[in-house]
Amino acid sequence: MPMKPETLAAINMTEEQLIKGLIKDVQDVFINMVGVEDLMHLPIQIDMTTHFKECLTAMVGLAGTYNGLVSVHVPWQLAISFTSLMLGMEVTEIDDDVNDAMGEIANMVAGSFKQHLSKGGSDIQLSTPSVVNGSDYFVSSGHALENITLKFASDEEWFMVAISIEE
Repeated sequence: MPMKPETLAAINMTEEQLIKGLIKDVQDVFINMVGVEDLMHLPIQIDMTTHFKECLTAMVGLAGTYNGLVSVHVPWQLAISFTSLMLGMEVTEIDDDVNDAMGEIANMVAGSFKQHLSKGGSDIQLSTPSVVNGSDYFVSSGHALENITLKFASDEEWFMVAISIEE
């Protein structure tokens, strides 16, 4: 669903510019924090999937001029792989290290993305990351929010990054 023209006018960007900014933010975080340089954006914006199976979701809230949520939805095995790369050691199961690593990725993406919403982003605060995971769960960020949900691939697995914004 396209973002409202008034929201885009308020941030002085087109939806295409906002999506390109988010893609670059995600790729930069994965290059610098995880060491994954071949992260590929799958060139379709998808409707926010809220039902996840065998997945981990890391979320960071946005509060201030714009309110919302930045969430990263990663299948368990990929979350374990990303954490192993970040920590430089073998991780074999979902544990506190994985939760912390995925929370930090969501935090870094949110910190970069808020720069697109306002000059310098200082009028938008970030929450402490929250992480949920399970074999079967739902995530909801509210009914009045506008969403951008993008799909990324690393090798043969994919994950999603979603931004929900309320002006």
